[in-house]
Amino acid sequence: MAPNVGFEDGPARGQLPVEGELPELDGATAWLNSAPLTRDALRGNVVVVQFCTFSCINWLRTVPYVRAWAEKYRDAGLVLIGAHSPEFPFEHDQAKIRTALDRLAVEHPIAVDNDFAIWRAFDNAYWPALYFVDGDGRIRHHHFGEEDYERSERVIQQLVAESGRDDVDGDLVSVDPTGVFRAADWAALGTPETYVGYARATGFASPGGVDPDRGKAYDAPSRLALNQWALAGDWTVGDQTTTLNEPGGRILHRFHGRDLNLVLGSRTGAPVRYRVRIDGRPPAGAAGLDTDPRGEGTITEERLHQLIRQDGPIADRTVEITFLDTGAQAYVFTFG
Repeated sequence: MAPNVGFEDGPARGQLPVEGELPELDGATAWLNSAPLTRDALRGNVVVVQFCTFSCINWLRTVPYVRAWAEKYRDAGLVLIGAHSPEFPFEHDQAKIRTALDRLAVEHPIAVDNDFAIWRAFDNAYWPALYFVDGDGRIRHHHFGEEDYERSERVIQQLVAESGRDDVDGDLVSVDPTGVFRAADWAALGTPETYVGYARATGFASPGGVDPDRGKAYDAPSRLALNQWALAGDWTVGDQTTTLNEPGGRILHRFHGRDLNLVLGSRTGAPVRYRVRIDGRPPAGAAGLDTDPRGEGTITEERLHQLIRQDGPIADRTVEITFLDTGAQAYVFTFG
């Protein structure tokens, strides 16, 4: 995923040098919301390509802006293309991508980039990433990460004007993100994304460490330091996912932030019930979108689940998720 904070990249507004050429898009394994698009057919249009993957919180928080740009500037010749390059195995599934896009009301063309061919053609390294292309097929600007929405839209307006359209107003889109789309509280955020597969795991605190790819009964320490996490119960820790082998297993994390999200799935596809506690108590008013005030929720599909959203003062807190059914799979914690 991308760095959690959008950062300045590229030249100042008004100075848009040529950064390269729009590569071919023929490496897509499928197209959603559109017939296949080609570089030659796109010439004459302003094109914005955004790399995405549907469980990524960094991308999800950009969605309201990208949807609004696609709608506002469509008649001025903007073609907004999502390149869906999957981070986790379940994100290769075209039906699951389609379900996610429908849930998010994403209607612009999506190139399914399961082989990372488009990713490599752009020499990309981030989710999300935006590349802005003029009517002559030249990349004129890019932005990695979140935020910087005003500047990105001003680039679109400039490229549209360069293409000969002078009938687009200079106002910015009006967006009021809510729910999972709400921007992170960057000033209060003190915990980075935390992978629970051993390939990228950091901060693991269960005694004895990870026994990769084997079932093991883990114990949680009596106390976690900030940004540490632990397992309790019978789990198998794989390179990208950690899978519960017996009901009642727990994941704990000591974090600092307004929101706590966890990408979750089910090994068998059957629903998996879970119970969330924050500092040992039901979350009540700190419950996230996927948890009720008692802390109860159910995994019914593989996606990001928002477990905690705090409205009060932000402090170091410990979240504990108990899975009441076997087969729960956890991928990565993210925060906001």
